[in-house]
Amino acid sequence: MAPKRPERLRHALSAALIALACLLAPCGTLAAWAAYDLTDTSRYVTTMAPLAGDPAVRDAVADTVGAGIMQQVDDLGDVRPLRGSVRPFVHDAVHSFTGTEAFRLAWDSGNRAVHDAVLRALHDESDRDVTVDLAPLTAQVKRQLAVEHVPLANRIPVEHTEVAVLPAQELDRLRKGFHVLEVAGFWLPVAAVVFAVTGIAVAACRRRAVTATALGTALGGALLALAVTIGRHFTLADLPDEAQQPAAAAVYDALTSTLRQACWLLITLGLTVALAAWLTGRSRSSKAAPHGGAGQHRSAAPPRGATSHEAPADESQDLQRSP
Repeated sequence: MAPKRPERLRHALSAALIALACLLAPCGTLAAWAAYDLTDTSRYVTTMAPLAGDPAVRDAVADTVGAGIMQQVDDLGDVRPLRGSVRPFVHDAVHSFTGTEAFRLAWDSGNRAVHDAVLRALHDESDRDVTVDLAPLTAQVKRQLAVEHVPLANRIPVEHTEVAVLPAQELDRLRKGFHVLEVAGFWLPVAAVVFAVTGIAVAACRRRAVTATALGTALGGALLALAVTIGRHFTLADLPDEAQQPAAAAVYDALTSTLRQACWLLITLGLTVALAAWLTGRSRSSKAAPHGGAGQHRSAAPPRGATSHEAPADESQDLQRSP
């Protein structure tokens, strides 16, 4: 017998709501990560802090700083002939500095200063370039080098140097995207939960609806994890210098660590709920089976009265047939 029209409507509405919930779950996870994890300065600094000891990051910093120093050497005409002999010394000195406590302090302070400057620019309406003053950073490094008894550390000049971090022409686009993320990071997860609960509530078979929602959530988490992996590939492929790829990979992995954990949480939660729903349905069917079998056995048994009357008739027929 075909299902009635109201029941078909319930099936269609439940399927549509569950599909929307499963679609919004990974999107909401991505938006919430961008809106709340990346914009938290303390969490950002804590996430980036271990990279100060990463060999690829240290090499990239040493190469960048060393190139800047050699550029200043080229600007000095009387030192330019010594460029070949100065380069190895500069590289070794800068690379040695990246292993000190002063470098770790400078790394954390620099990341905090850049993050604060970018956040202020996203919340403000100014059209100026986002810059960072290196004077506080230089002062901290100077104090740490003096504590470590580095020669001539007290003679390091502390000057206010504005370093451009973000050009002004990109601020308007980034502000719009940031405001969208702030809204989506809150409402998309809420909408996913509301759609899932409503889809399960209106379903004709709620256990199947729970199973479908859980499997869809796990699939969404797997697709989001795949998107993070693909994004990593394209991010590294777009770098002009292949030598910087190991450092960029370390930074990308550190920034997306929370997002990857959220993906695994969606996958684990979805599969666990789906398995629990399947086991619950199986246990119910196994409990209902013996009762049905016993009922059939009772209905098939002949009534007592019929058995008591039929038995003597059979015995009398056997006695008449015998010679």
